[in-house]
Amino acid sequence: MPATPRRARNFGGDAAHQKLMMANLAASLFAAEAIVTTEAKAKALRPIAEKLITKGKKAQEGEPLRVHRIRQIQGYLGDKEMTHKLVNDIAPRYEERNGGYLRILKLGPRQGDNAPMARIELV
Repeated sequence: MPATPRRARNFGGDAAHQKLMMANLAASLFAAEAIVTTEAKAKALRPIAEKLITKGKKAQEGEPLRVHRIRQIQGYLGDKEMTHKLVNDIAPRYEERNGGYLRILKLGPRQGDNAPMARIELV
């Protein structure tokens, strides 16, 4: 009997560890605006980071839910400085754009273990 397919990528560790790893990658991405990581992690990070940018964009619009959306971003990232940068610097850049905020460029294999590497960056 074949195994049940998994719904998401599994990077080792439990769900809490994976969530923290993605939050750290997202915070690093927003800090440097481009990071180099494995292809699998870059592909897993893209939807998370794009949803955070969209929340940042929506925090610009309406005043009634502004604080709520900022707190949602803060709750995921766990970093006040990166939340501030996302909401005030990064999100306003994409005001006219409906999605597609990130680009993944394949770089080739890593020297040590031949893992496929990629650069994920803000467009």
